[in-house]
Amino acid sequence: MDYIMEVMPSLISGMGVTLSVFFWTLVGSLPLGLIVALGMMSRFKILQKILGIYVWLMRGTPLLLQLIFVFYGLPLLGTGIVLPRYEAALVAFILNYTAYFAEIFRGGLQSIDKGQYESAKVLRLSYWQTIRKVVAPQVIKIVIPSIGNEVINLVKDSSLVYVIGLGDLLRAGNVATSRDVTLVPLLLVGAMYLMMTAFFTYVLKKIEQHYSYWK
Repeated sequence: MDYIMEVMPSLISGMGVTLSVFFWTLVGSLPLGLIVALGMMSRFKILQKILGIYVWLMRGTPLLLQLIFVFYGLPLLGTGIVLPRYEAALVAFILNYTAYFAEIFRGGLQSIDKGQYESAKVLRLSYWQTIRKVVAPQVIKIVIPSIGNEVINLVKDSSLVYVIGLGDLLRAGNVATSRDVTLVPLLLVGAMYLMMTAFFTYVLKKIEQHYSYWK
């Protein structure tokens, strides 16, 4: 118990970094995912192609590779872009999860019957009024389970920032394990990840229950 109390401050500090990456990734990628989804369904073929290639690229390559490319690759390409570790992690995570959320939102938007868009036109609603007042409430209910899965994945994927030297929860556990030659820190790390996933799973279930009255 004394040893656990000794290593917990560093683990809690690393958990703070993990939650920070998680939070800002959601804040950035959810609205961008919706925008990209709307762009993929727009009338502009060129925009559809560009966004389609972006989604294909982000979903078709590992997040770990994208993370390494943003942090190590961009400076080597002579772009003059040199991002600090934390900012590089956020850029890579937001770009990656935007693509996944875009596909989720696109599937939700396409599930809405076209007759509802036509009815909105009859009511003289603008495109954005139709999206906000007619389509969005239905899409939210449809996509919540899929978004919930990605949210849980994001909690675990945040451990990948370890490879660029960011002091997250996993890195703190690995440092303590290597220093003290014991698996206790890694067991604590596993328990803390389970606690985070359990909490977010509970929150997501409550959100689903909130929209269950539409069934």
